[in-house]
Amino acid sequence: MRPVLLLIPGMNNTPKVWEPVRACLRSDVEVRVTDVRSSADIPSMAVRAWKDLADIEPSRPLALAGFSMGGYVALHMIATAPRPVQALAMVCSSARPDDPASAPMRERAIAAAQRDWERYITGIANYLTTPHAQSDSALMETIRADLREAGMAPTIAQHRAVAARPDHRSMLPSLRLSALVIAGALDPLIPPAQSREIADAVPGARWLEVAGVGHLLPWEQPATLAHAIDEWLEPLTCATSNPQET
Repeated sequence: MRPVLLLIPGMNNTPKVWEPVRACLRSDVEVRVTDVRSSADIPSMAVRAWKDLADIEPSRPLALAGFSMGGYVALHMIATAPRPVQALAMVCSSARPDDPASAPMRERAIAAAQRDWERYITGIANYLTTPHAQSDSALMETIRADLREAGMAPTIAQHRAVAARPDHRSMLPSLRLSALVIAGALDPLIPPAQSREIADAVPGARWLEVAGVGHLLPWEQPATLAHAIDEWLEPLTCATSNPQET
């Protein structure tokens, strides 16, 4: 049976954030992308994501890959899993709860979005990317379009959801799965050290830090991310008895 890979978008993203990566992924894995914009908190997002996997037989290998907020969702999915998860990828994400000191910043961000949505989009796009990415006008317009399409109301709800996210650090040492943790070396939102905590805590986890990249790794370096995911999934695909079976 082919493994199933569920891709989970980050905050202020549509499922399109994964499209450049998905286009580069191996063909012997069934890839699905969930959309959690209709959910108001991380537990509800996890329930929503599990619904997208309801038709998957328990015997099929399952991998979860979460980008930023999607990583918080993936960890909560595992914490409440109705079936085994064989692999987890955390992309520019963390297992920590939100820092209480971030509360004023989040309220300012919400106020800015409500005051001038287009200006908020431009500011977030510039903050999360490197100067190298910003020199690519087509890429930046693609990023802004995705942020715009994500919608103001879901984005505000996600700010509050992320602020109240659970602390899953104590769960990490008990995980028995194939783990990949990848970070952008220049990430201003989730510093690589926070992501590295996950790699250090999960037994046997793979760690990769991508040089010259900010927070939006799926947009800035999709081929690099896809290659890392392909290598991470290789044991799952090799373990299947019939790669052609769906």
